[in-house]
Amino acid sequence: MITLGLIAVIVAVSLLAWQQPRMLETLIYWPPAVARGEWWRLVTHGFIHADGTHLLFNMVTLFFFGTAMERVLVPLIGTIGFVLFFMAGILLAMLPSHFRHRHDPRYRSLGASGAVSSVLFAFILLQPWSLLFVFFVPVPAIVFAACYIWYSIWAQKQGRDNINHSAHLWGGAWGVLFMLWLEPRLLQHFFTELLSPLM
Repeated sequence: MITLGLIAVIVAVSLLAWQQPRMLETLIYWPPAVARGEWWRLVTHGFIHADGTHLLFNMVTLFFFGTAMERVLVPLIGTIGFVLFFMAGILLAMLPSHFRHRHDPRYRSLGASGAVSSVLFAFILLQPWSLLFVFFVPVPAIVFAACYIWYSIWAQKQGRDNINHSAHLWGGAWGVLFMLWLEPRLLQHFFTELLSPLM
């Protein structure tokens, strides 16, 4: 139910922001605004989205993997802990972009992709050979992760779209590091699973 609550809040805020441009401008990540003390934008940008496709893709991914990770994490860190894990994913995924673009008034960023990547990669650490359906095609989670990381690095270097690929990478890293901090033995579990594919 926590994941559904997060989805409900993000969808509601995104819909309101589309109808109220001033609200979107207040919540979006924009370096000059952060520089003058509007630090909340480092988090609130994760609750708004560019369009319906952007919102739908993030929320569908969050629903499937968020509900799975909720069952794992809530017994260990509680409801508030799970929400803070997600919120930290928004913040920490944005920080590298913030330091890189903090003097660029043309740069803007929005979307929950960083936090969603945190949840997704935390799941992949636990079940690397689970099948993910990418555009209805079954792909092993670890294969998807490798391709996703490669593509994000390549696309970030190209800089030809308006997607913050860096947030995807750092969000995924946060998900993995948090899980390893919570249970260091997961690293051994991951490699054991990796060497014993359950296809």
